Amino acid sequence: MSAQTRAHEPYVTGHAAFAARLGSEPAWLEDLRARGLAALEDSGFPSRRREEWRYTNVELVMREPFALTDASAPPVDRAAAQSAVLGDASAPQLVFVDGGYAPELSAPPADSDGVLAESLADVLRDDPARLKGLLGGEVDIKLHPFAALNTAYVSDGAVVTVPRGAAAERPVVLRFLARGGETRSIAHPRVLLIAEPGSRASVVLDFASLDTGTHLTNTVTEVRVGANAELHVVTLQRESDDAVHFSLLRTRQERDSRLRSHVVTCGGALVRNDLEALLADEGADCTLNGLFFGAGARKIDNHTLVDHAVPHGSSRQLYKGVLGDRSRGVFRGRVVVRPDAQKTDATQSNPNLLTSMGAEVDTKPQLEIHADDVKCSHGSTIGQLDPDALFFLRSRGMAEPEAREFLTRGFANEIVEALPVEVLREPVADLLFARPSAVVGDRR
Repeated sequence: MSAQTRAHEPYVTGHAAFAARLGSEPAWLEDLRARGLAALEDSGFPSRRREEWRYTNVELVMREPFALTDASAPPVDRAAAQSAVLGDASAPQLVFVDGGYAPELSAPPADSDGVLAESLADVLRDDPARLKGLLGGEVDIKLHPFAALNTAYVSDGAVVTVPRGAAAERPVVLRFLARGGETRSIAHPRVLLIAEPGSRASVVLDFASLDTGTHLTNTVTEVRVGANAELHVVTLQRESDDAVHFSLLRTRQERDSRLRSHVVTCGGALVRNDLEALLADEGADCTLNGLFFGAGARKIDNHTLVDHAVPHGSSRQLYKGVLGDRSRGVFRGRVVVRPDAQKTDATQSNPNLLTSMGAEVDTKPQLEIHADDVKCSHGSTIGQLDPDALFFLRSRGMAEPEAREFLTRGFANEIVEALPVEVLREPVADLLFARPSAVVGDRR
């Protein structure tokens, strides 16, 4: 029996105790959890022998099991929660602590904001039929072991609905806080974002730690963008240097819809981000922007899949990596153009900047084209700061550390400035460069 198979067993044997606390629930929800558990039992945790996990060593997860937070744990006080706020503290927001909704820390959007944001646990308790066929409808848990684990333990998270024709002026923030500390805690937030036809909105998913210590955030987000709707999704991962973070974001777009995803990763010891976009109807357009920042010995693995299933779709991917110290980054991006998806227009780019001799990045952009009337391109680069530009700045009186930071900020700025929530741009940029050693590098 492999180490990966043994490592998942505590989550299987502990599931009965978890389910017993939930009480009576609809048959479809129990079946959903059962399918998640079965998929986890069948696959176990992934090893590096799987091509999709070749560069992701899950040893941190296998050492000893993580445990759900005890329901009797004291609540997080408002001052601690406020200290973790990035950007506008007055924005409409739902706050979750160790995966559970904290209404006393939240400020849901008012009716006038045009968005309905709810706790998943509340909806499952009060109106579960509304989520039948939606929750779990877009995720293939047989392909994603940690999504299977999330599905087996799904109980809370967020449901955000943008009604037909609504135009939300203010972004909705979903803030997921992890206590951290000495216990190896685990949380399985589940998020469902629904933009109904003709609507427009922005949603921010913000993951942060309140303390150091090893904890695991295992999140799944399902997104549905209706016809002629536009949805911006900003994902900020800024957990502590001891954290483990697995995420799967799966989107489905209908006719003439627009999706803009912005993923910024600058925390954690081990981070794996999977993003899958399905363009299911003609005229759908998606943009996937990403910025990952490696410091210390951080490992960041980004996998994207854009599935052009029908004609006349367009997609743009731009993922940038800044790797310093002894960090390691991975980008594996796939664009699939199905046989009938003529007139597809797709681009994919992954430039990477190494700021130290100890940093590494592995990049593998891929095009799988099964149609003949398309316009597709991809590319990747790996390099260091331009010595001529560095010399130019130093010759005009700028010290070398400041010159290096100036050039690195310039490299990252394209992604930061594209964030749809303007109030986040400056604090996100400052957060990325909070570790000078990763920016300045070893200068060899």
